[in-house]
Amino acid sequence: MTNNKTNGPKIAAIGGGHGLSAMLRGLKKYTDNITAIVTVADDGGGSGVLRHDMGMLPPGDIRRCILALSNTEPVLEQLFDFRFSEGTLSGQSLGNLFLAALNSMSDSFDEAVLKMCQVLGVSGRVLPVTNYDVFLEAEFEDGSRVLGEHKIFDQKKRKKCRIKQVRLVPEKPQALPAAVQAILDADLVVIAPGSLYTSIIPNLLVEGVVDAIAASKAKCVYACNLMSQEGETEGYTAADHIRALHKHSVPRLVDICIANCEDISEEMKAQYKLEGAERLVADEKEFAEMGVELILKPLVADEGDYVRHDEDALARAIMEII
Repeated sequence: MTNNKTNGPKIAAIGGGHGLSAMLRGLKKYTDNITAIVTVADDGGGSGVLRHDMGMLPPGDIRRCILALSNTEPVLEQLFDFRFSEGTLSGQSLGNLFLAALNSMSDSFDEAVLKMCQVLGVSGRVLPVTNYDVFLEAEFEDGSRVLGEHKIFDQKKRKKCRIKQVRLVPEKPQALPAAVQAILDADLVVIAPGSLYTSIIPNLLVEGVVDAIAASKAKCVYACNLMSQEGETEGYTAADHIRALHKHSVPRLVDICIANCEDISEEMKAQYKLEGAERLVADEKEFAEMGVELILKPLVADEGDYVRHDEDALARAIMEII
């Protein structure tokens, strides 16, 4: 482990949802120089309500990343993650409401995020990938389309066909300049685990992000999901994830893929099979043909009701690359 986190490597971590925040918890043990670049295409749940009612960008994924990088008392972190279950606030987390208040007090959403980072003593930075109000549209293999991130899952299940591609509406919103600069300055760019089409790829559709990754001297690493995902990637292999990333960006964007080589319990296999999901397989031949280096590591957390990354094992694998 790096003795002095202040002088640790600069990591630009791109993604959204639970996958990014879990990865950040592991990485912050090695370096304070982390910039989390987070999608703002979410329009469901409590974030969707605040987005509709207050005209703000969705706070949920941002909140998770801020809490993951925070250096505060556990009770305060629990407080900001507390979700109301009754009344008009049902479904909202206190952290989302806090960020909504800061947004009303600020000139821009990224300024509000910065203020929340300061309150919670964040190691590194958390940035929205853009300040533009964007929505996600998916096109399926049968030619049908649906607008709205929260509608994509249901539409795919109903259509029973794969997502062909996704796009932002409006298209090509400008990336936050600080996010672009963080990628250019990074020692390593890491695309986090997460929902491929709704948490990861939307970041790559923001104008300036892919160009910055391509221009950066840093290697681009994709930390691959452990399982396929119901409603998004049924039947996908690890290589299929890379192909989707490249299809929505540029060929050879990803230099290295970190994938899991550890099996899961028969009980977990049966549980996920009910959802049409299974453990992702990484075929070395496929990766060699794509020109992407494949690093296989045991990455599964030992406990829990779901298959999750061991955040420490994933962070070690990333740091070994640096």
